[in-house]
Amino acid sequence: MSKYSINKSAEKFLFKYLNNAAPTGVEAEGQKIWLDYISPFIEKHEVDFYGTVYGVINPDAPFKVVIEAHADEISWFVNYISDDGYISVIRNGGSDHMIAPSKRVNFHTRNKGIVKGVFGWPAIHLRNGDKEIVPTIKNITIDVGAATKAEVEEMGIHVGVICTFEDEVMTLNQKYYVGRALDNRVGGFMIAEVARHLHENKIKLPFGLYIVNSVQEEVGLRGAQMIVETIKPNIAIVTDVCHDTTTPLIDKKENGDFKCGRGPVITYAPAVHTILRDLIIDKAVEKEIPFQRDAASRVTGTDTDAFAYATGGIPSALISLALKYMHTTVETVAKEDVENVIRLIYETVISIDPKMNLKYL
Repeated sequence: MSKYSINKSAEKFLFKYLNNAAPTGVEAEGQKIWLDYISPFIEKHEVDFYGTVYGVINPDAPFKVVIEAHADEISWFVNYISDDGYISVIRNGGSDHMIAPSKRVNFHTRNKGIVKGVFGWPAIHLRNGDKEIVPTIKNITIDVGAATKAEVEEMGIHVGVICTFEDEVMTLNQKYYVGRALDNRVGGFMIAEVARHLHENKIKLPFGLYIVNSVQEEVGLRGAQMIVETIKPNIAIVTDVCHDTTTPLIDKKENGDFKCGRGPVITYAPAVHTILRDLIIDKAVEKEIPFQRDAASRVTGTDTDAFAYATGGIPSALISLALKYMHTTVETVAKEDVENVIRLIYETVISIDPKMNLKYL
């Protein structure tokens, strides 16, 4: 695999997967789409009680390697319904109140299916001068076209119902994917593509490979915390997104220097195992895969932390994908970077030797 390009079948899966909503705690429909795609490339799969799914190649091998992404997206919980039918929400993950006004939403009800709504906002005519207001979590509301609280409830909406922004993925200038929930279902796509390439290239691995799509990362790495105790891997390679800091209004000195199109981002952090990280870097150099470097203070903020510090310590590494406009409906990644992250994980996986020494001393 000297050069990787996303084929039409893979891109069709990517678009279907991204366009499906999978909010934190309700990821099942997205997991079904993901599992259906990877099933031809694995030997078995498992699902835990909270919905994390993993497929396994060579499941009887004692040495276990995990490649992992998270499946959930940010969303909103209904928290209050006013007497005149307006809905107030709280965050489910890091949902951004600043982008909410004028967005369309889908309520995911139990018995009434998808119910449409909109985040309303006062007209500009009423916000001039010292009357100008800004969106906050306390003043944004959703309108579902109901005049009373009872009418809202008749639509299947009650406290605890989840809603997501309504948006579909698109391509930008033929070079970028744009949409909501690329954080981090694009990661699920990338590890699925690694599995596909291993299958199509008839690679025989000397270890068990666990392709893990975890739930509930957006509320504290919870799915990874659970599944690591089940699998108890020997090595974990996690992929997630990081910020493209060339985006206007971002301070590079504070947040690092990463840009879409310059390759995978390899992280230095206490949770990242030095020997495993150096193996990834050496493989990138050997295969002429462009890459960028990140330094994370204390924690990476990704599922890497959950794997690294579990079950007595698991050598873990993080390969990130630079992304613009995180936690908005226009998250943006470079196609070329997606291809190179897939390739770097693939090349790293096929170079792992279960007998390699992962102890520092």
